[in-house]
Amino acid sequence: MHPEFLAQATDEIIESIWRRHEAGEDTSLAGLLATVAGEAGEELLRRMAAEGLVRLEEESVMLTEAGEKRARTIVRCHRLAERLLHDVLSLPARESEETACLMEHVLSPAVADAVCAFLGHPPTCPHGQEIPAGECCAARDREVRPVVVPLADLEPGRSARIVFMAPSFHRRVDKLGSFGIVPGSVIRLRQKRPSFVIELEGTSLAIDAEVAREIYVRRVS
Repeated sequence: MHPEFLAQATDEIIESIWRRHEAGEDTSLAGLLATVAGEAGEELLRRMAAEGLVRLEEESVMLTEAGEKRARTIVRCHRLAERLLHDVLSLPARESEETACLMEHVLSPAVADAVCAFLGHPPTCPHGQEIPAGECCAARDREVRPVVVPLADLEPGRSARIVFMAPSFHRRVDKLGSFGIVPGSVIRLRQKRPSFVIELEGTSLAIDAEVAREIYVRRVS
């Protein structure tokens, strides 16, 4: 079996055991062989046991400490990827899930933490399942604000750099661009009421509340 395929197959089994345990389902050997492990399942599980990732206890398969640590990483990467694809890119649920299944195998812990911070340390995935916390989530005694927020959530008087825009209509992108409102530009929110007013290179512009919700920014001061 090719090493890359072996690693991915191992991850799939570890993730399946985690998810079954999380859902209160059994982690029987027969169940894993039927749904995840495939024809080479028994050999693969024995290899995983020899590597210290699982324990074979009678008819059940249990994660070891090392296996559980790996499972947390895989599940965390998967659910963060789902959040990114669903919330930021607005991809359909099925496509988000399929792509997250690929991303979970390649995201490093550092990249996962960066995505987590970018999203504001979300506690759950789009399906409501808990996202295992990472080192970046350790400061639970304080409120953690998202790194990237809609312009509508920015505090008046704050400056921010436009990260991306998600307008409902393509024509709106061209109109905003004609005023210099493009990714990379630094703007300052002057007020929210009675209308949103931003300052860009010394020029004040009024925008609709709907537009303010479609422009995503990162605070710079």
